[in-house]
Amino acid sequence: MITQSIHHPTSPYAHGNIKHYEALGWLFKRCTLLLPTEDRLTLISSTFSQMPCFKLEECTAAGCLGFYGYGVFLKTMISGWGEVEWHRVFNFLCSFTNLLPKIKMAVTGTPGVSCSLELQLRLFCRQVLLDPWPCKGTLFWLTRILKPWPMVLQARLLFILYGPLMPDGTLAWQGIVEREMSHSALWQMAGVIVLLYSNLDHLTDWTTDTMQTILEELIVFPEVWHMENVARLFVLCGNTVCYSFLANKLHNGQLLQVSRLIVHIILVCEKDGFSMNEVVRMVHQVCQGLDTSERFAFIQRLEDMFSEVTMELIEIVTAGNHHEGTGPFQTLRSLLQSSAHFHAKFLHMFLQN
Repeated sequence: MITQSIHHPTSPYAHGNIKHYEALGWLFKRCTLLLPTEDRLTLISSTFSQMPCFKLEECTAAGCLGFYGYGVFLKTMISGWGEVEWHRVFNFLCSFTNLLPKIKMAVTGTPGVSCSLELQLRLFCRQVLLDPWPCKGTLFWLTRILKPWPMVLQARLLFILYGPLMPDGTLAWQGIVEREMSHSALWQMAGVIVLLYSNLDHLTDWTTDTMQTILEELIVFPEVWHMENVARLFVLCGNTVCYSFLANKLHNGQLLQVSRLIVHIILVCEKDGFSMNEVVRMVHQVCQGLDTSERFAFIQRLEDMFSEVTMELIEIVTAGNHHEGTGPFQTLRSLLQSSAHFHAKFLHMFLQN
């Protein structure tokens, strides 16, 4: 009965089965209260190793709820434990599932080739460790998962865990490069970036520079992302993350890249119905960090970029190269509207000052 309901999420027994794992967590918690942490984890291992649904790459049933049930059990079992015990739990899970070698295989291989492994890692890490917890718990498990890897591989791992999916359920490695994606597809990725950024004061292994590098690696893998997807990700991340990223690039002399990204951020705000006021405030904030000559060069470059992107779209429209997603003519129309709205609000802000 338990196995059947795990494999059929729509089964009338599925909800009761999840409640069963919560009750099982309380039972384990109370019955093993006086045992050392290692013995409690050994007992969990001996129990859950009997079913393939709780182990990576051993259950092939579509929609299996095994990882979700395991996550409910584990959260119930270890709630209230100290951080030292949580570290032991993570080490136990790595040993129990052979997690780190499997992550290494996924993040160092060709994207999409081991799609089954990528999705298994995503489901296990999300459903067992990341999703069941509020922000503080999610942050702890996420940093444990990311910490063993260099920044370039952390970026790839973040995509595996939170990147957009294609309609067939596989990761959108090529989709993110070739076509614009909706803000809902990028929402989870933006959320985890904001989570890391907003807790940098409490993290010893991540700094603003670290996150800058991770973001730069993320948006060019497996190839340079479609520019609207980059812009949409930063719009969803909010002004704090966006400003930090843009200011760092300006500091490194990447004026061309900054101006192109800002133009596409303005375009995305127009397309998706986000407030143009936030973009205006961000551009003004960027200007405030520059001296007079740099400020003039930045504004001039931004205006030139509006013209360049407009001409690029006109060439696509006249050539008839219509790709998937929103048509180039509609994008051109949105760009012209966004330019008008942005400049009106930008001038209004300066007139008020």
